[in-house]
Amino acid sequence: MVAIHQLPPIPETLWLRIIGRGNVQKQAIDELEALTPDNPFRKAALELLYNLQQNLQVTQNQDEEDRELLMRLAPLYQQDRQQAIQEGEQRGIQQGVQQGERLVVENLLKVRFGETDNQLQAIIEPLLALPPEEFTRLLLQLSREELIDKFR
Repeated sequence: MVAIHQLPPIPETLWLRIIGRGNVQKQAIDELEALTPDNPFRKAALELLYNLQQNLQVTQNQDEEDRELLMRLAPLYQQDRQQAIQEGEQRGIQQGVQQGERLVVENLLKVRFGETDNQLQAIIEPLLALPPEEFTRLLLQLSREELIDKFR
């Protein structure tokens, strides 16, 4: 048996204290809120708490503490959701930029040298590892053979 209210307020006991009651639970939620949004424990705890929330909402006989817990956690869920959306948008933007750069490199190779054979295809990734200003300069200045030799 574990007496949750007697657990020390340390990170290792946070999850148990969150599912406790009263002031112990309130303090634990305060500690969870204080964790940085990218903290892996915070993310895992919020996911578990979201599942708990879903289960509590299904039950018809919620007591006042259950409702208070749900209300208290709602802003944390919302913040976590917003961060996930922003991270997804950032990844989408980054992927779009990378695809755009790839198209620029492929088009410059096609315009300068006609079809892109296996040798030219092989230099696309190394070119993309360079800053756009540099890969553009190289694509415009070097011959086909110089490009292949440089990135072989």
